Amino acid sequence: MRSKGKLISWDANKGFGFIAPTKRGKNVFIHKSGFSNRKRTPQINDVITYTLSSDNKGRACAVDATFSGEKLVKKQPQQTSKFSIYLALLFLASLFFYSIYAGISLSLVFIYLGLSVFTYLMYGWDKNKAQHGGWRTSESTLHLFALFGGWPGAAIAQQLIRHKSKKKEFRLVFWVTVILNIVAVCWLLGPDGGAVLKLIW
Repeated sequence: MRSKGKLISWDANKGFGFIAPTKRGKNVFIHKSGFSNRKRTPQINDVITYTLSSDNKGRACAVDATFSGEKLVKKQPQQTSKFSIYLALLFLASLFFYSIYAGISLSLVFIYLGLSVFTYLMYGWDKNKAQHGGWRTSESTLHLFALFGGWPGAAIAQQLIRHKSKKKEFRLVFWVTVILNIVAVCWLLGPDGGAVLKLIW
């Protein structure tokens, strides 16, 4: 059910404000991400139509907000790319079976699993902060963890929680880190890198 109200406060620096409902009730919090039209700068006394929702702490907030005279355009749900998920799982499974076949330590597999889980959680944390105006994780940090072995978790997170899955520049750099990491691990498991790996483990 859609509600209507008037914007009574707006902090342009922090990107949030409050709406006074037309019908009596408590003022409703709205973040800039709650507006469908993010190109327009909200102004005091703007008439806002919105859907009442709640954040991750159960506090009331406005989403799918439109300015007076605008129509709400529902976004089409994005399809999950199974390729990214299958590639990540196939890589981890291949690494595990190769370790068993070659008779080397499984430590490398556990490192990849640990980094993947940590990177997945970082994506989830960053998306939560993006939705609620919190301190964001830099893209370079996300790429660094992907390069060092967390890319399977990143690839799965991009599709399952729909974060960083549309920005072309980010995706391009991400796949470069994937290629570099796979090349590095292939060398490490080869004849030359194998000697180094045995020294480490």
